[in-house]
Amino acid sequence: MTPEQAQQVHRPDPAPSRLKYRLERLMLTPLFRFALRVGLPLAVVAGAAGWYFSYEQHRTAVTDTISEIRNQIETRPEFMVNLMAIDGASPDVAEDIREIIPLDFPISSFDLDLDQMRETINGLDAVRQARLMIRQGGVLQIEVTERVPVVLWRMGGQLELLDRKGVRVRPAEARSDRPDLPVIAGRGADQAVPEAVALVQAAAPLKDRLRGLERIGERRWDVVLDRGQRIMLPETGAVRALERAIAMDQAVDMLARDIAAVDLRLSQRPSLRLNGEAIEDYRQIKAVETGEKKR
Repeated sequence: MTPEQAQQVHRPDPAPSRLKYRLERLMLTPLFRFALRVGLPLAVVAGAAGWYFSYEQHRTAVTDTISEIRNQIETRPEFMVNLMAIDGASPDVAEDIREIIPLDFPISSFDLDLDQMRETINGLDAVRQARLMIRQGGVLQIEVTERVPVVLWRMGGQLELLDRKGVRVRPAEARSDRPDLPVIAGRGADQAVPEAVALVQAAAPLKDRLRGLERIGERRWDVVLDRGQRIMLPETGAVRALERAIAMDQAVDMLARDIAAVDLRLSQRPSLRLNGEAIEDYRQIKAVETGEKKR
C-alpha cells in the first residue's frame, strides 16, 4: 500500500453525524429558535418566581411592599380631596346630598367612586341631573340640576310637588307652602301633568276663581271653580273645549249665573246643570209662561 493510499484510508469523513445533522436542521426552524431565545428564559424565570412565591412570607412581603407604594402615591397632596362644593341645589337638597354621601375629608381621589356617587344623587326625587368632578385644589365639585315643580298633586290627603313630566319632586306640608302653583287631584293626575299645565294656562281669564283640576276616571279633567262650579271637559280636545267655555262666559257672563256645572263632554251637545234654587225658579217661570199661553 502506498503512502497516498494509507492517508486516504485514515482521513476522517467530512459528513456530519446523524445527530449533528438533526440538530442543525432543528436550529433552522423559526419556532425552535424562538422557543430557545424566548421560551426557555421565560420558563426559567417562571420557575424561579413560582419557587419564590411558594413561601407565604415572600408573598406577604411583596404584597405589603406594593400596598405601601400604592398608598404613598394615592396620598400625595395633589391627589387628596379636602372639601365638597355643591352648586345649583337648594339648601334642603344640598343637605340631603351631604347626608347620603358622608365623606370624611381629607380623602384620596382614588377612593372616590364618582359614578356610584352620581347614581346615588340622581336617586333623590328633587334631582333631575347631577354632574361630579374633582377640581384643582382638592375640591369635589357637585353640580346639581333640580326638578322644577309646576303643580301640587293632592292624592289621599297628601300633597306632592310634581315637575312638568309628572315626576315627584318632594312632599308639601300644606297648600300654603306653594300658593303660586295650581292644584291637581285624583288618581292618575300625575300621569297627565303636561295637559293639566296647558289647561291652567288656557284658564288664565278665570285664575281668580280657579281652585284646581280634578282627574275623573283617570281619563278626563274637571275644572273646579269657586262656588262649587265645574267645567266638565271631554277626554280629547280638552284645551279647545275649555277655551270655548271661556269664550261663552265672556260673551254672556255664563259662569256668573247660578250654574252648578258646564258639561262639555259631548262636543255636539254642551249642556248646563243648574243648582236647585235655579231649577225651581226656572220651573216657576215656565209655569207662568205656560199659563199665559193657555189664556
